Amino acid sequence: MELKRVVVTGLGALTPLGNNIQEYWNGLANGVSGAARITKFDPEKFKTQFACEVKNLNVTDFIDRKEARRMDPTTQYGMIVGEEAILDAKLNLEKIDKTRVGVIWGSGIGGLKTFHDEVTGFVNNDSSPRFNPFFIPKMIADITAGHLSIKYGFMGPNYATVSACASSTNAINDAFTYIRLGKSDIMLTGGSEAAVVESGIGGFNAMKALSERNDSPETASRPYDKDRDGFVLGEGAGALILEEYEHAKARGAKIYAEIIGGGMSADAYHITAPHPEGLGIIQVMKNALHDAELQPEDIDYINTHGTSTPLGDSGELKAILNVFGEHAYKMNISSTKSMTGHLLGAAGAIEAIASILALQNSLIPPTINHFSDDDQIDPRLNLTFNKAEKKEINVALSNTFGFGGHNTSVIFRKIS
Repeated sequence: MELKRVVVTGLGALTPLGNNIQEYWNGLANGVSGAARITKFDPEKFKTQFACEVKNLNVTDFIDRKEARRMDPTTQYGMIVGEEAILDAKLNLEKIDKTRVGVIWGSGIGGLKTFHDEVTGFVNNDSSPRFNPFFIPKMIADITAGHLSIKYGFMGPNYATVSACASSTNAINDAFTYIRLGKSDIMLTGGSEAAVVESGIGGFNAMKALSERNDSPETASRPYDKDRDGFVLGEGAGALILEEYEHAKARGAKIYAEIIGGGMSADAYHITAPHPEGLGIIQVMKNALHDAELQPEDIDYINTHGTSTPLGDSGELKAILNVFGEHAYKMNISSTKSMTGHLLGAAGAIEAIASILALQNSLIPPTINHFSDDDQIDPRLNLTFNKAEKKEINVALSNTFGFGGHNTSVIFRKIS
């Protein structure tokens, strides 16, 4: 069968760098760090006392107070970016066939704050167990997709993807597939996460996954730097409107980029550590290139998973060299997690958006916080250190990997 073309017609972002698309892009372009001491609770007793939090957000500016109380922050964030993306796409909700519009949403954890608060309340209650009647609906990872479909009446495919930090890229790839197979006209997709809570920080500290650079939070996320010591936990959400190309053209939609391929693979190795030879990462990028019918030399920019962990960063770059060979030295590579921190299940969504905006603006967002070269990393690679680079690019690839060995890539192309 002939596959449909799929384009991006709307974007929404709520990140540690800004609470809408323009603020987010400005932060990326200017190399701003979103990291600071945690304000959501007193972090003094934790080994890591900082994170990349969403800032200056009044949820009730976007969601009715009563409704907001029935949602965990991860859903609140999803509702806010979903609305931004729909408005950005200028969808006329009265004219589209809502049975042909779906929502596929990613979250690695779901309602962690709700779970933490309810269980803490239960433990501290000496009389009788009392739970909020919305405890379960607020906590479950699929509920954001449900809320979005209910609000807008979208009756197409509706579910959540859960693959740890690869969750929202899986959501994007699934949404892409529904449209190109002709099963949907429009998909609202992306992901959200709100894990900056005591149990989130404590749990990742126990794994020794987080940076402990409490004296300098803004420089703690330093992918590819010799002295990187772990990732910085972030929170927020990103949303994309994917649309069948002819459908978008017929309604005169603005088109950001075309999504032309995606890949998935598994390390089949370890629950948290990357494969030592990067086999899963190599395979996922090859799968994405094959799906997009591209050659390695067609890629101009890679937005890497690049979490600022010792093994993960170097392993991904070795896999890139394996797949791209000499062309790897001609591409730009960067990790925007150096600025946003790691949004876990929402990381793929905001990094897909960063890749699309890089195409739109002919600007490579930087990998900030580079101070010392790592002798395990090939110095000929252009990792776009510390400052954005102006460059005409036509095709961008975004990588996301998750605990459990889940690997996902997606490829976007500039459209004239």
